[in-house]
Amino acid sequence: MPIKFPFTKNKKQQTTKPLGLDHNHLPKHVAIIMDGNGRWAKNRGMPRIAGHKEGMGVVKKIVRHASDLGVKVLTLYAFSTENWKRPKKEVDFLMKLPVEFLNTYLPELIERNVQVQTIGDFTVLPPHTQKAVKEAMSKTKDNDGLILNFALNYGSRFEMVNAVKQIAAEVEQGDIRVSDIDEKLFSRHLYTSELLEPDLLIRTSGEQRLSNFLLWQLAYAEFWFTEVYWPDFDESLFEKALFDYQNRKRRYGGV
Repeated sequence: MPIKFPFTKNKKQQTTKPLGLDHNHLPKHVAIIMDGNGRWAKNRGMPRIAGHKEGMGVVKKIVRHASDLGVKVLTLYAFSTENWKRPKKEVDFLMKLPVEFLNTYLPELIERNVQVQTIGDFTVLPPHTQKAVKEAMSKTKDNDGLILNFALNYGSRFEMVNAVKQIAAEVEQGDIRVSDIDEKLFSRHLYTSELLEPDLLIRTSGEQRLSNFLLWQLAYAEFWFTEVYWPDFDESLFEKALFDYQNRKRRYGGV
């Protein structure tokens, strides 16, 4: 029997009807591939950057809702290592979005006890992007509510290769033995070493692939796909994903 994923074809299918979420059984870590901004804009005869701008507003709504529900970690795939291939004008705009988001929303994040973190190769981001993110991380580092984790210039294959290099160097230096290498040691060398592994992955826009996102960490996560483009994603769909997660059986290879 083929695996069936929940799809939402248009906004008419979205509902605000209470779903009966079990607030004691929420996923602790939700990861989201925010896809479809460009197509959303194209369908409206608008430039792609208009879709990214609209999508930023959705980030605000979902962060608020995740925080209110008590989700522990929300990881958002904001910019991948492959996204540098896009037109320079679009890349430049994408690099300004974290600045605009954090400059306008940081006071509320602080008020809501949200802690900002980031994963990815941070060093090659433009100075203005680095400055905004570092400031947000510094001002929220003592918060112990929702962890808002932005994946910026993130690529999972690069992350894993980098982890292998670090481990190999430690073996060469005599700090560890080959026999010491196991899954726990490997995980400690990933960007996400201090985070819980994701319980649920959400991807918008109808695509059903991981796109080099958290390949190691998502080994036992539940996947939830919707055809809705990210700018049209909302709190009710977020709750639908959580509700469907709660109604799945996670066996981790058991019976």
